[in-house]
Amino acid sequence: MTLHRTLQRRQLVLGGLGAAALATATGRAFAADYPERPITFICPWPAGGTADRSMRAICQIAARELGQPIALENRAGASGMIGTKALASARPDGYTIGQIPISVTRFAQIGTVQIDPLKDLSYLARTSGQTFGIAVPASSPFKSLRDMVAQAKAKPGVVSYAHAGVGGATHVGMEQFAQAAGVKFNAIAYKGGSAALQDVLGEQVDMLADSSSWAPHVESGKLRLLATWGEARTPRFKDTPTLKELGYDVVVEAPNGIGAPRGLPPAVEKKLRDAFRVAVASEEFKKVADSIDAPVMYQDGPEYRKYVEAVYRQETELIRKLNLKELMEKG
Repeated sequence: MTLHRTLQRRQLVLGGLGAAALATATGRAFAADYPERPITFICPWPAGGTADRSMRAICQIAARELGQPIALENRAGASGMIGTKALASARPDGYTIGQIPISVTRFAQIGTVQIDPLKDLSYLARTSGQTFGIAVPASSPFKSLRDMVAQAKAKPGVVSYAHAGVGGATHVGMEQFAQAAGVKFNAIAYKGGSAALQDVLGEQVDMLADSSSWAPHVESGKLRLLATWGEARTPRFKDTPTLKELGYDVVVEAPNGIGAPRGLPPAVEKKLRDAFRVAVASEEFKKVADSIDAPVMYQDGPEYRKYVEAVYRQETELIRKLNLKELMEKG
């Protein structure tokens, strides 16, 4: 009886090892053939914006590396969270990937998106940052940031700014600045930077807080750039000071990143990481990044995940400091 049980146990162990070996072999075979068909890339922003342009460029280059087209699909709304939720919910087979807005670390904690960015997503590459700034129409009485702050202090809640969505980088960045400056603005939310830009150009709103959608209009003289939000001045607008330089300890870069649903086969993940590493390093992508003032800030998947984890911890404090849950409830 003891011998019989021992033999049974050996058969179970060997059977289990056989199943594991078969699964590993199947995974390797799948990875060897991957990709066999086009890949869908979810961009959680409207077409035509800086993030959309950046992602389209990088996907074209990565597609050549992978030998299959990458079709970009815009799923905008909820400050990027509609597309991010769709990405997290997709099948983890490598045929659905997408941009991950770093603000998911904030929205997940506030509760407006029901995913856990530390558990529900795979991280493939951090690509490039963004140049955020505050711009006003050429006809604006604000000739400098000092002029604008003085007016905002004199008339709390009157000076308005357009941003790309409640709780997103442009909204939170402006609220950080407002707190640092001791002022209160009238924040007006849009579904994306493009719509916000149009209303500022039409002089319906006093200011625009956005990534570099304002750049060509500043160069053409339609808008005036009051400040940028990076650690240092941007080369393209080297005469414009940063918020930090003007005495406000606010830096917002919100790097773009690329990811996939949790559970990618390791070999498929490696192929994707390798393809996007080549794409980010290419001169072709650097030219596009320069044209939209998006400094290249590459990190490979494992380092990118560590960055996301660090930002998640920082957002916990920022949510408390800015009362973001209350702001979100007010819309």
